[in-house]
Amino acid sequence: MYLSFTGGPTLERLRRRYGARCARALYCSVDPELYYPEEPYPENPLEPAQMVDLGYLGTYSSDRQPVLDRLMLDAARRWPGGRFVVAGPQYPEGIVWPANVTRVCHVEPADHRAFYTSSRFTLNVTRRDMVTAGYSPSVRLFEAAACRTPIISDAWAGLDTLFTPGRDILISRHACDTLEFIRDLPEADRRALGERARSRVLAAHTSAHRAVEFERAVQEARGDARPHPGARSTGSTSREARP
Repeated sequence: MYLSFTGGPTLERLRRRYGARCARALYCSVDPELYYPEEPYPENPLEPAQMVDLGYLGTYSSDRQPVLDRLMLDAARRWPGGRFVVAGPQYPEGIVWPANVTRVCHVEPADHRAFYTSSRFTLNVTRRDMVTAGYSPSVRLFEAAACRTPIISDAWAGLDTLFTPGRDILISRHACDTLEFIRDLPEADRRALGERARSRVLAAHTSAHRAVEFERAVQEARGDARPHPGARSTGSTSREARP
């Protein structure tokens, strides 16, 4: 049995080229006990002065930086009145950040939820190899969605199998797309977008779901067709009932 971070065509390649008898995608997941909307909601969890229009959380990567520049930093340059934040380590000192972009060198994992919930939108930028392979979701997608934070993402094959573009997630290809989303989307639509993304994640992408998927894959590899007791439940947790 081969469990892959990447689904889609990669699974067939594992079977044909490498002889994997049972190749299955086992994506990353989110723990809803740790990632959930801050209270109160739907009001802003922080004072308006503390909210940012668009936040990005990610370690520097040379292949991601041009996309970050196109989708976020160029948007910041075009909208001086907007508030943006880029959080993560290893960014070169030579990068010239727009004046309205706040840099945070590191966000502790325990503070990731607060980071997402203090942003009106969050940006997802995917590594080049993951875009090329497709069907390789970052854990950041599931974390942000579980926090009910609307996501703006770059485009890649397989994203629509996780979230429905335009309904659960927004796809940006240029700064003008990003600005249209963060400036013009009605507040009610912004909140509804976050609600739908959270519902998708809680229905299929929690750590409990992955545990059941793993057990089913093991049973299939062993030729055991009997359902595991855990398969009758997706392992809902108390956090899933949060308002």
